[in-house]
Amino acid sequence: MSLKELFRFPASRLSRRIAFWVFVSVIVIETLIFIPSYKSREKELLSQLKDISLAQVALIMKIAGPDASDNEIFQHVKMLQDNKMVVGGVLYRSDGEKVGAFGKMPDLRFDNLKPAGMTFLLSGDGSYYDIACSPLELQRDYRLILRHNSSSVKQRLLAFFLRIAGLVVIISLVVTVGTWLTLRWIVVNPILDLRHDLVRAGESLSKDIQTPDFHSAKVQRHDELGEVIGAFNQMYRQISDAINERKTAEEALLESFQQVEAYSQVLNNELENGRRIQINFLPDQLLQMPGWETAAFFKPARQVAGDFYDIFQLPGGSIGFVIADVCDKGVGAAMFMALFRSLIRVFSGQTSMDGLPLTCGETLLDEPAQFADNSSLDPNHIAALKAVKLTNNYIALNHGDLAMFATLFFGILDPDSGSLSYINGGHEPLLIVGSGGGVKAHLSFTGPAVGIEPDIGFKIQQTHMESGDILLGYTDGVTEAVSANGTFFTMARLVSILDTPVTTATELLDRIAKSLQEHVGGADQFDDITLLAIRRITES
Repeated sequence: MSLKELFRFPASRLSRRIAFWVFVSVIVIETLIFIPSYKSREKELLSQLKDISLAQVALIMKIAGPDASDNEIFQHVKMLQDNKMVVGGVLYRSDGEKVGAFGKMPDLRFDNLKPAGMTFLLSGDGSYYDIACSPLELQRDYRLILRHNSSSVKQRLLAFFLRIAGLVVIISLVVTVGTWLTLRWIVVNPILDLRHDLVRAGESLSKDIQTPDFHSAKVQRHDELGEVIGAFNQMYRQISDAINERKTAEEALLESFQQVEAYSQVLNNELENGRRIQINFLPDQLLQMPGWETAAFFKPARQVAGDFYDIFQLPGGSIGFVIADVCDKGVGAAMFMALFRSLIRVFSGQTSMDGLPLTCGETLLDEPAQFADNSSLDPNHIAALKAVKLTNNYIALNHGDLAMFATLFFGILDPDSGSLSYINGGHEPLLIVGSGGGVKAHLSFTGPAVGIEPDIGFKIQQTHMESGDILLGYTDGVTEAVSANGTFFTMARLVSILDTPVTTATELLDRIAKSLQEHVGGADQFDDITLLAIRRITES
């Protein structure tokens, strides 16, 4: 192999990656070894600086004499500044009284000194080294703090670092190049040959041509790479044998696929018809009343859905409205959605069905108890709200074995007075939003979900809507909308949107729908999303 071929190693991405990590590993290991050495060298150089300084201080103290005054001692200490090593200092009595200072002030303060022994402080950039001598070192009742110029220590440490770093780089390069050359001969060339054989095998199988002569088949190795080469040859034979079986199976599969595709197309057409029929069940145009505005938003998770809403006129001028969520999803939920909607409409209009007693005089909602709790309840509202219990009984008695039920809010609105009577059968609390923004009231449960058991009591509640108020209804597909990272939209986020005032009910629903879309992003819609808003524009 020529030198040119030998050093063509970087053409292999695997080799480059292995060589890179070998180089990095050696650098890291050498660095881990170097750090303690660097710290030890720094400590050694600072110790030398300390010893020189202590020798000078001891000499000054001998020159000063045992009976020298504070000022005389300070003048002798100040002489230390004449050399380039000491650049400043402070002399204290042992009780903390300052005798004098000269040159650059040390960062080390008297309050930071150890009670006994010496104290040291190296500046952040390593340029200065403060040494505090105790009375023991001075042999006098003083504390001396000297600031030393340690830039020479920095320079010597830098030179030490550069020498070691150079050695580390040289060692790393030698190890890396050795690994590089070894990998080229032992690993990389056989892998490249095997890759070439894989490409030829792929062409042979894809074009259905004669089996080529593989270079790797001539190689006899007794290591892991040899096992890989053997596995490749075995795999190729198995694939070749399987291709003939596959061709036969493909023909049968194609025929089956065509049948399934035809059936799937028929099924999709039926589901699309079901979607159009279900959409037709929902109000084509929402009922609009003088002094009121209504708006709705509906987005099913599948072609057919279990959510629904409705607004309709009742005898006597009242307005009935419903928002509900049938359990489960898909075709079954959609069929029960149509049944629930029809029952609510029929029963609220006082029409008989399947022999159920629907006369206005019959007590189906504990009317005496309702009047006792709130004597202002409109009897016509109570009569219409009987539809909830009648629907509950019909579903539970006739379809109880299917375990289908719905959370349902049914409200009766007097458009003249703004009075609202309602039953909330296990549904999400409807919200009344004030004209200035913010939630004024939560219309919570007054009974369980509809259709679970017959003869369940549903309590009627009453509230009032003022001018500018918006009644917002929604299903759990809003608060439980899931983003791509698995987080829910949450009730708190919905309420935060309602804090900002709006001028129309449509504007509010558009704002909520936009926020939902931003939250969900590209994630699949998990549940049906339904919104219903009724806004009182003016009071009669």
